[in-house]
Amino acid sequence: MIRKLSSGAYRLYSRKKNPRTGKRRNLGTFPTRAAAERHERAVQYFKRRG
Repeated sequence: MIRKLSSGAYRLYSRKKNPRTGKRRNLGTFPTRAAAERHERAVQYFKRRG
């Protein structure tokens, strides 16, 4: 899940909320949306690598 910050950067959050805090985990902040999307694909790959 990618959100735009007030600074103009983009932040990648986990898809699931943490049940303890009720918030999403920050998976990195990127200068462009394209960079955030590339990293999201990498995260999904490593999650399913097994």
